[in-house]
Amino acid sequence: MSERLNEYQTRRQRLELLKKAWVIPYANKYPKTHSCKELVTIGESWNVSDTEHLMEHWAKQTYSTAWRMMAFRTMGKLSFATLRDASGDIQIAFVKNHCQLHTGKILVNSLQIADQEVNAYKFAEKYLDIGDFVWVKGELFVTKHGELTLFIDAYQLLSKALRPLWDKWHGVKDEETVYRQRYLDMTMNEDSYETMLIRSKFLKVLREFYWSHDFVELDTPILGNSASWAAATPFKTHHEDFDIDMFLRIAPEIALKMATAWRLERVFEIGKDFRNEGSSPSHHQEFTVAEHYAAYRNFEDNIRFTEAMFDYVFDHIPELSRKVIIPDKQWIEREVDFTTPWDRIDYTAQILADSGIDVSIYTADDEEQLRKDIQAKWHTREGLEQQTTATMIDYLYKKVTRPQIIWPAFIYNYPKTMQPLARQSDANEHIVEQFQAIVNGWEILKAYSELVDPIIQQANFDEQADAAALWDSEATKSDDDFVLSMEHGMPPQSGWWMGIDRILSLLLGKSNIRDVIMFPLMKPHTSWWEQLSQDENTWDKHVDYWSLPTLEHAHALVRKYLTDTRRHCEQVGGIMKWFANKLWEDEHLWYLAGLLHDIDRDHIAKDADRHLKDDFESIMAEVNAPKTLVDDIKSHGEWLTGVPVNSLIRKYLASIDELSWFMYAYSLMRPSWFESMKAKWVKKRIKDKSFAAWVDRDHLKNCETYLWITLDEFIPDMLEAFASID
Repeated sequence: MSERLNEYQTRRQRLELLKKAWVIPYANKYPKTHSCKELVTIGESWNVSDTEHLMEHWAKQTYSTAWRMMAFRTMGKLSFATLRDASGDIQIAFVKNHCQLHTGKILVNSLQIADQEVNAYKFAEKYLDIGDFVWVKGELFVTKHGELTLFIDAYQLLSKALRPLWDKWHGVKDEETVYRQRYLDMTMNEDSYETMLIRSKFLKVLREFYWSHDFVELDTPILGNSASWAAATPFKTHHEDFDIDMFLRIAPEIALKMATAWRLERVFEIGKDFRNEGSSPSHHQEFTVAEHYAAYRNFEDNIRFTEAMFDYVFDHIPELSRKVIIPDKQWIEREVDFTTPWDRIDYTAQILADSGIDVSIYTADDEEQLRKDIQAKWHTREGLEQQTTATMIDYLYKKVTRPQIIWPAFIYNYPKTMQPLARQSDANEHIVEQFQAIVNGWEILKAYSELVDPIIQQANFDEQADAAALWDSEATKSDDDFVLSMEHGMPPQSGWWMGIDRILSLLLGKSNIRDVIMFPLMKPHTSWWEQLSQDENTWDKHVDYWSLPTLEHAHALVRKYLTDTRRHCEQVGGIMKWFANKLWEDEHLWYLAGLLHDIDRDHIAKDADRHLKDDFESIMAEVNAPKTLVDDIKSHGEWLTGVPVNSLIRKYLASIDELSWFMYAYSLMRPSWFESMKAKWVKKRIKDKSFAAWVDRDHLKNCETYLWITLDEFIPDMLEAFASID
């Protein structure tokens, strides 16, 4: 670390020397004639000069290129460097007495720097640094090792880099750098650079597909008097001139649908939406969407349109493969094949085939009968007695059907009980006209036959107003202009929505949605350079964790030792991973700590006195768990083990453990489980000592003890974490 700080000071000193020598270190412009890739192509296509000829006759001023210098090595009278631009790399060669330096004003063979005569060759060796932007001009040749090289006739420093580039290890592995300093990540990491190019191409191809199908692209407002009708918490801002509060849109739905009433039959938008909710590897508060509405179509037309769209994308972006390896929610890798046609799965028919239960016949009043039928088929679970009809149907789907869906599949024919506000089928009043596309358990897009009845639409807005009156932060206000537009007549249509960031994450096999976002949202913090100057040990903080068990070994241990406690451990593991992602910590380490924290509990028959002792250590030894991980886990039972809660991972494990038990128990009482659960409701249950009496109330507030975060602040994060795994 101190070497890096010294390097910064050294470069600052060089910069001052160059300025005093009348060298312009930050140029105005430069005459670049070829990209690095173009030079490579020329070199592969034509006969180029040999070294002896160049040494005898010098280089001709044939080609020029420029960009960042990535490597430099000197061998006496000959020095080689590597230039990297947007197209790729090329090697360049400086030869003593055979090159000139452009100072930004004139071309010179040498100049005075700090009372010393420095020739152009020595200047490159002494005053050019890795990371500098450099312009070069010369002739192509091939070295005796067969490498195409540009023999430098003249060169110029274009922009002096004061800070060194990160080395390959940190440039690839350090997530703080990857997300906060994307410019470094894309310079050092070819995969990140290619990812952003593919993203750009994906958006271009998507637009071309829409245009080829006679869609009109619209640019609808981001700011509005209401957040649009969608179940999500909006971002709020204040309009100074109007002196009113306004909202960032949750979705462009209302504006796009209004456009169909204004003569436009097919409209689409690719733009930003905003939802003021928690972050996770698959959620980002500012995200890019493609959304369209097509008059005179229904959801079945959109199924065919979706397949045509993906075929077009794969045909026009050769970097994307129809077969992708994607990790599932347990981080087990699966091959997903996007080849069309995709499977079409009738929601009700498939559940009937998988469970023997026809969920389409049950109404909201048939809870008891459905519960008995589920129990009779042995598809039961803890908390079934408290669940509503819709929740039990959803449980059945997630239990017996969704785990089998790996390749892309359209799920349709949802019971009206599940989606009471969607347009019901004309053929079957118990079914709604909607579909989702599922990939390896993830929803990637959704479409409806749209509601265009203004009476029902106003009733839905009124229901939202009632929810807002009850302090529902996700409820939104009525949009009178939208209803008025619909009252003048809105054509039958189908709407369709896809999250660009999420689908790109899947197509590119990324585990975190931030990996496909150029500038992901980040909390402000002390600069990484200042942090390094304060902490000499930053570079080595993960050294003790290099021997962590693999996920495969950890899950094998879970299958072997956990029964009753397995669900809890999997939840704590997922929650710990979510917080690790949010805090830029080691996700693998944190997940293991959560997953294995009670690995001995069932084995010792829940004997509290034996917990985290000899049996625990024997089990962890089966996967050669390092002592650091063992101690991290032991710390959550500090009163048993004496291992202190004195690090970030230990503080979060202690804060999450008991609270996750409690929140899960509360979710079993609710018809929608964690969906729409509010922090204030959880706190109210905590005050009810008769509910989950076995939970130590003091331990529920560990976040306040260890993290200095109130329950009011911590519970919403816990809810977001649960949503990412449940």
